[in-house]
Amino acid sequence: MNILWLQSAGCGGCTMSLLCAESPNVFDLFKSAGLEFLWHPSISEATGAEVRRLLTAIESGEQELDILCVEGSIAHGPRGTGRYQMLGGTGRSMLDWVQSLAPKAKHVVAVGTCATYGGVTSAGANPSDATGLQYDGRHSGAALGAGFRSQSGLPVINISGCPIHPDWVTETLLLLAEDALGPNDLDSYARPRFFADNLVHHACTKNEFYEYKASAEELSQMGCMMEHLGCIGTQAVGDCNIRLWNGEGSCTRAGYPCINCTAPEFEEPGHGFTETPKFAGIPVGLPTDMPKAWFMALASLSKRATPERVAKNAVADRTLVPPSVKARKDD
Repeated sequence: MNILWLQSAGCGGCTMSLLCAESPNVFDLFKSAGLEFLWHPSISEATGAEVRRLLTAIESGEQELDILCVEGSIAHGPRGTGRYQMLGGTGRSMLDWVQSLAPKAKHVVAVGTCATYGGVTSAGANPSDATGLQYDGRHSGAALGAGFRSQSGLPVINISGCPIHPDWVTETLLLLAEDALGPNDLDSYARPRFFADNLVHHACTKNEFYEYKASAEELSQMGCMMEHLGCIGTQAVGDCNIRLWNGEGSCTRAGYPCINCTAPEFEEPGHGFTETPKFAGIPVGLPTDMPKAWFMALASLSKRATPERVAKNAVADRTLVPPSVKARKDD
């Protein structure tokens, strides 16, 4: 199967993250799976007239297109023309090219939260009128209409994340190559469920602190960051603490709160990313699926039961009190 990859309005960070795939690297992996790039603007040698001929061939149907990947948001401005972002040398906007090429593709994949929902490039006043491919924030219908379906019958497949985990992209493309990704494998925002059926909270190394509601008060402290530092890993989809980044890390493992970058409109939470909004001292955002009354009752009990070791370590930047060694029966 072949892939055409377009980079639209964004930072290019998702391509940089994809290139961090290892064991095997992305090139060896795709080659072994029979996936090849028709063109990628950052890693392909072709440029200029050669690329224009390729795009024209795809548009005319002369060249078949299996997978269209788009990275970055789609600028609609000014006044719906899309001419704030032209595809260099073609005289046409990226919006125009995407709307023309998407119906030719067997599958269409949005790579990163900018391409899926608008992301950072749509924040604030959004002067370029940037959206995702099929979503404008939480609302369906954007550069491609809400009813758009690729030739496979699937909507745009949304691999959200800022940036994406490289394995989310490679696994999605491998599943498409094997015709093993169907409508039931996507969640309500069209994200592949193999990562979206998990929460960032799952396997977080701070979970003992979370269970006892032993909270960090400043960044770099070891405690749970939900109560004071804005972490919403209990609400954010993603297997970030299961499928580790670069084989060993994640945001929360590095001491920074999860900001839910796989979700639409994460870029404008209405408060600082490291702040937890509260009402009467109670965090406004609570774990997914948990009623507020239950959470408050459990939190109160947990705080009363917090071991001294956990309480002291929560507000330290390293382990001050190690776990005690279990006494032998003959002691």
